[in-house]
Amino acid sequence: MKNFLLNILLQNIPNESLFRTSGKIYIVVGIIAIIFMIIVLYLFRLDKKIAEIENK
Repeated sequence: MKNFLLNILLQNIPNESLFRTSGKIYIVVGIIAIIFMIIVLYLFRLDKKIAEIENK
């Protein structure tokens, strides 16, 4: 039964990803890049604040 369901699920997967065929992969990559940049900027500012506190 388990193998039967797995075979049915695998047969229904198209060759192209859903995001690639609809062009939404660029939106997903863009959102991930924006989130990454926000995290990097936050860590950079936090490092500057910690360095300033250490110097006092």
